[in-house]
Amino acid sequence: MIKGFLDRIEDNQFAVILVEEMKKEFIIPKKDLPQGSKENSYFEITIENEKITSIELDEQTTLSEQEQVDDMMTKLRSKSKGSKFKKNV
Repeated sequence: MIKGFLDRIEDNQFAVILVEEMKKEFIIPKKDLPQGSKENSYFEITIENEKITSIELDEQTTLSEQEQVDDMMTKLRSKSKGSKFKKNV
């Protein structure tokens, strides 16, 4: 099994799944996603003959990655003290 990431949903019909390890993207019907899937979800997937043959939601990785993103955003917001440029009024 290999990790995949739900990058986006196109036309509310197709799911674009990125597989970083292979440097590829796969497009599957949205209806084929596991229940509970949403953008930024991670999956354990099996690929055979360049097609996804099984896909399971990886909730643990999804939560872990979201926590890292939230932590980074918190740090960025705390460092921001506004613009260094003054407005000419």
